[in-house]
Amino acid sequence: MKKSHLLPTYSPLPVTFTHGDGCLLYDENKQEYLDGLGGIAVCALGHKHPKITQTIQKQAEKLLHTSNLYQIKNSELLAEKLFQLSGMEQVFMANSGAEANECAIKLARLYGHQRQIKAPKILVFETSFHGRTLATLSATASQKVRAGFEPFVQGFIRVPFNNFEAVKHALTENKDIVAIMLEPIQGEGGIHVPSDDYLQSIYQEAQKNNCLLIMDEIQTGMGRTGKFFAYMHANIKPDIVTCAKALGNGIPIGACLASQRALGLMHPGMHGSTFGGNPFATKVALTVLETLVEENLIQRAAELGKLIQNTLKEKLKDNPHVKDIRGKGLMLGIELDKPCRDILLVGLKHRVLFSVTANSVIRLLPPYILTDEEAHIMINRLCQTIDAYYGEK
Repeated sequence: MKKSHLLPTYSPLPVTFTHGDGCLLYDENKQEYLDGLGGIAVCALGHKHPKITQTIQKQAEKLLHTSNLYQIKNSELLAEKLFQLSGMEQVFMANSGAEANECAIKLARLYGHQRQIKAPKILVFETSFHGRTLATLSATASQKVRAGFEPFVQGFIRVPFNNFEAVKHALTENKDIVAIMLEPIQGEGGIHVPSDDYLQSIYQEAQKNNCLLIMDEIQTGMGRTGKFFAYMHANIKPDIVTCAKALGNGIPIGACLASQRALGLMHPGMHGSTFGGNPFATKVALTVLETLVEENLIQRAAELGKLIQNTLKEKLKDNPHVKDIRGKGLMLGIELDKPCRDILLVGLKHRVLFSVTANSVIRLLPPYILTDEEAHIMINRLCQTIDAYYGEK
């Protein structure tokens, strides 16, 4: 193979895709694969969606970029749409989830200084993932992605996920905590769904202690769990919400949404982005949101998720190697009994795409446009993959 000039930050699988259509991807040999990963929760509308394609073509013919030195109508319209769908009053447009989380961390610091706290701290959680910039890496728990990048940004206190007593104890012992930052469902950590009252309890504790509540919805947002944002299952409203991934369906964009106590903290010149909020990315994102609503795809994600999860549980109930099947909506995990990154190669042979997270969890994040027939094909190919991996017929 020809020598690559890419920095070796990835270990790609031995396949190159040339094009996609709906929930299918095709490689250089014209072999078809069912996409159960959606670019890691990005392509919620699948590949080559006609509305997205049309928007990309039309906007590219008109205008790609100006600068935030000038007003950008598409950015304003996207912020208004996000407000309509979430009730979050103000939005900072970024280019990725990590950038959105950086903005959230900055807002928390500003909030702390506003309260006359010299060294404000943010409560974060074990098995969390918030990004790979230095600040978001400092908030992230994974030692695998943190290794070698010390010293980290100070100001983060970590407690176990889905342990409310640990949160209460931390807030009691550390009066400098000004924000609680968490994923409503942990994705990279292994598809960890907290108990039903967990988010509501954390919300109430944040209110009680005058802390900002920051919801990292990079992976869970845009309807993936059956609600526009996953925190909505708990009937709460955070102070800050971050999103990206499916917001652009493949076009890079992120957003940090602010409400309540997080309003009025930023002023002109305090934060910015060269490309954030450009006319092209925001127009595509606006089309994504309109399509999710018009085609009732958020409800579809909820229904499809139940179908897939229930069918997988039935088909794999007697498999001794499957420890658990869990998730919400189209954010699903199949936990196996050993580290299994090499199962990805077996999946390629059975023409089904997924990822492995937390060493032993098969992660599914398929497009919302998956048909029932395609869902059953994906399930069958996954079961065949697991059987083949363990050498079973």
